[in-house]
Amino acid sequence: MTKNGRPRPTEAELGILQVLWKNGPCTVRFVNDKLNDKKEVGYTTTLKIMQIMFNKNILERDESKRSHLYNPAVKETETQSLLLDKFLQTAFAGSAMKLVMQALGNHKASKEEISRIREFLDNLESKGD
Repeated sequence: MTKNGRPRPTEAELGILQVLWKNGPCTVRFVNDKLNDKKEVGYTTTLKIMQIMFNKNILERDESKRSHLYNPAVKETETQSLLLDKFLQTAFAGSAMKLVMQALGNHKASKEEISRIREFLDNLESKGD
């Protein structure tokens, strides 16, 4: 359970949230079509998950039109932070350094990504002074 009383989203729920965060309010059909770009998912499965997410207060639903529009009730950055904190504690014993080293060791970062990481670290360092 999160601080705001909402449960942590499951992997399937995160997939739906990603579509909604990227595209704004959407119908179940639109979300299902986007999910099917990556992996075959039945319409009724998507509908059921989105109904469950609505009941868990993870999604909001606009019922004013024939096709209901769903919108995230949770912010992307808050969800990422929540999931990262849990992952950091459970997988890396709370060590941000281990997490970053593992992430950079397993992923070939582009020059642009490395530059942005350096800039971020420089900003962190200057705030600490």
